[in-house]
Amino acid sequence: MKEKITTQSIKLFEKKGFSQTSIQDIVNELEVTKGTFYYYFSSKEQLLMDIHLDYITNLLERQHRILDNENLLQKEKLSNIVRLLITDITDKGPSARVFFREVRHLTNDNIESIKEKRDQFRLNIEKTIQEGVTIGEFRAGIRTDMVTFGLLGITNWSYQWYKPDGDVSAEELADIYVDMILNGIEQ
Repeated sequence: MKEKITTQSIKLFEKKGFSQTSIQDIVNELEVTKGTFYYYFSSKEQLLMDIHLDYITNLLERQHRILDNENLLQKEKLSNIVRLLITDITDKGPSARVFFREVRHLTNDNIESIKEKRDQFRLNIEKTIQEGVTIGEFRAGIRTDMVTFGLLGITNWSYQWYKPDGDVSAEELADIYVDMILNGIEQ
């Protein structure tokens, strides 16, 4: 039941927003009582926090599997992270949109643990780029922090507009982004 509440809440939060979705809306959709909701969650914010923690923890775990693969070059690791973020839209698009859009509704105590994990994801990318610079795989003198923010800006914004069932597959979009990031668009 906890998973059903979470899944339904993600759909409602994505559609109506966190503020406009009441606990009553959630339980009505599931045809359960508020008591059922409160058995699993102490508040709507705790539910939102669980959604955020599940999303970012899962993303970090999958990123670590990529980064821990010693057989990959840094550019391959970077490419695989871009692919992870873009192909994730198909599987976890609603969760990601709730993650990016509704984080502002978490209290300071809760948001700190989310920011810490989000920052770790970003710093892992920056470290990968820096290692690529150090070993000569990437151009020397680049601002690894700014390249990292650019990469995340491109991929994270895709959650807002990309349609996995549209003209471009997730793999094609990931290829476009990887090519743009690694090779640029200059002739």
